[in-house]
Amino acid sequence: MEKRTGSIELTGAVECCPSVLAAPLDLTESAELAKGCSALADPVRLRVLSLLAAAPAGEVCVCDFVEPLGKSQPTISHHLKILSETGLVQGDRRGRWVWYSINRQRLAELRAAIGT
Repeated sequence: MEKRTGSIELTGAVECCPSVLAAPLDLTESAELAKGCSALADPVRLRVLSLLAAAPAGEVCVCDFVEPLGKSQPTISHHLKILSETGLVQGDRRGRWVWYSINRQRLAELRAAIGT
């Protein structure tokens, strides 16, 4: 588990697995890859990543997801927690709000693992 000062805790920040096409994955590598892919296998979480990627400042306050997603704040928090636990997003608490951004390195690692 990794923790940044002034930020929420992040897990899954370890380097991802090698490409599934390069060699057979071991149990640990396949479990890590499956967690990342599972986090992406939800339409709401994909939309969250899309909104974060399109944000001009590269980050979005948790309160600003409610309207575009049409979901309740607790539901959005649930999805952000899953994305955070797999290391795909990171949150920075500022007062009572948390601002989220994409962990582009983790996303690139997942992309590479399922690519060539």
